[in-house]
Amino acid sequence: MNRSEMLLSWEVGAGMMRKVRWGVLGAAQIAVKKVIPAMQRGAWCEIAAIASRDLAKAQLAAGDLGIPKAYGSYEELLADPEIEAVYNPLPNHLHVPWSVRSAEAGKHVLCEKPLALDAAEARELLEAQSRTGVKIGEAFMVRTHPQWQRARELVRAGRIGELRAIMGFFSYFNRDPANIRNVRAWGGGGLFDIGSYPINTSRFIFGEEPRRAMALLERDPDMHTDRLTSAMLDFPSGQAVFTCSTQLVPYQRMQLFGTDGRIEIEIPFNAPPDQPCRIFLDDGSDLFGAGIQTETFPVCDQYTIQGDLFSQAVRGEGEVPVPLKDAVLNMAVIDALFRSAQSGRWETP
Repeated sequence: MNRSEMLLSWEVGAGMMRKVRWGVLGAAQIAVKKVIPAMQRGAWCEIAAIASRDLAKAQLAAGDLGIPKAYGSYEELLADPEIEAVYNPLPNHLHVPWSVRSAEAGKHVLCEKPLALDAAEARELLEAQSRTGVKIGEAFMVRTHPQWQRARELVRAGRIGELRAIMGFFSYFNRDPANIRNVRAWGGGGLFDIGSYPINTSRFIFGEEPRRAMALLERDPDMHTDRLTSAMLDFPSGQAVFTCSTQLVPYQRMQLFGTDGRIEIEIPFNAPPDQPCRIFLDDGSDLFGAGIQTETFPVCDQYTIQGDLFSQAVRGEGEVPVPLKDAVLNMAVIDALFRSAQSGRWETP
């Protein structure tokens, strides 16, 4: 679906079917600051409840965000018959256990990335989906943003010739040992948290799975999480390389190189919800940029789009944006990179 079709699908659907009633497991910052407010602006989403193991915390979030129900346990939310779908932004090690329990309670599940701690754990969700019949997806919101839809459209149309290479970088600085991103036992570290993005988008743009993968990984001496990781992915049609870090200057960029041109995504992952986004199409005719065309995308919130598209899928209108089978394949690449960092060899996902 291109960006025009995607935008049209919301407009046509708005008001024609009742909104999906969502419950949120936990009051994580990404949920209360970004995802919930964005979904509340959607045409297909109604945030009906939020749960926390601390009832006061749930009540505070519910009050701040205008959510009707607050629960002091995840079990209470899952027992609510009015809740149709669950958004799971819990720490990484709780993604699969609580997504399985949500599915078993008959709720559709949108789970934050990374979906699991390894591909074997992710396959437990495939089994749960098969057993329960609910829809389960991974929350790689970037795939729903018009800039990524357009980038793939340009590649498939041959605007940069034959796609041969993808290069990416994603970093921030956070050395707080209490932050869940720095707790190894909870699935912390750069490869899980942000390395998963260039892996996912490279697979999305190539439309293929890498045949082998290699990584160089450096761990924090105290927290033992990976703080600097560089990787190479060997696809049938080309190569992707990226670096991610949790202890470098904040920066992000993705570039797609073809035989006749180049596409650069300026803010590929944390696309701002209050400013236009840009991608650059370069014909390579001038190293100073005279051959660059800029495409600007109107203000939109990728979390709103993600929530609406998932909700439409729940109502039988379209597919889950990032389906479970895709999530398992992404985890398999991450597994291969961790193995490679230990073995010093290419590893097969």
